Amino acid sequence: MLRDDVYRRPLATAIDRLGVAAGWRVVDVGAGAGDVAVALAEIVGKTGRVYAVDSDPAARDETAHAAAEYTQVLAITQRAEDLQLPEPVDLAFCRFLLLHVADPVRVLARMRAAVRPGGWVVAQEPITSAGRVGGLPLSMPDVPSPDVGALLPALVGEAGLVLDDAWAEAPAGAGPGPVAAYLEELTEVDPGDDAIVLPPLVTVLARREASVP
Repeated sequence: MLRDDVYRRPLATAIDRLGVAAGWRVVDVGAGAGDVAVALAEIVGKTGRVYAVDSDPAARDETAHAAAEYTQVLAITQRAEDLQLPEPVDLAFCRFLLLHVADPVRVLARMRAAVRPGGWVVAQEPITSAGRVGGLPLSMPDVPSPDVGALLPALVGEAGLVLDDAWAEAPAGAGPGPVAAYLEELTEVDPGDDAIVLPPLVTVLARREASVP
């Protein structure tokens, strides 16, 4: 839930821009512990559907537990690269997923295939090296694409999607608080009272072209 606390505004902005509402069918790819899936379930209501997809069976179990009261949430164990759903959805969403995969374009293409014609794909990914702690850049050398956010607007085009909008936001702070707590969880190092600018999160709103009559 910590990640959702510090990066809540970009998610809320994207949902508001698209007008996500009751009855929508959505998929959260790389759902993790299920915090975003639960947030989406509250919006789409019982007439909607939320598929929470993650490659880790433990994450599926966490999501199922977090969403126990939401019958519209279906937790699925599946690799993002192999994404396949039982029905087309209105929105495919991912956050902090593409930096961990070897081929982000393939994942975006699978997300495109999962949505209906005219449906939406929203991806939110960081530019890790643009984050700062005490003026020094952050790094994540163990992930394949730590700065994938900087490429995200181009990658959606390579995946066959039409880019509608893109922007970046970076939570910042100094001393104890949610920003410092998130960074400590991410790095396992207490930043103390240092000034922190978390990695900017790039959001892209992209759509699958509607079918030609």
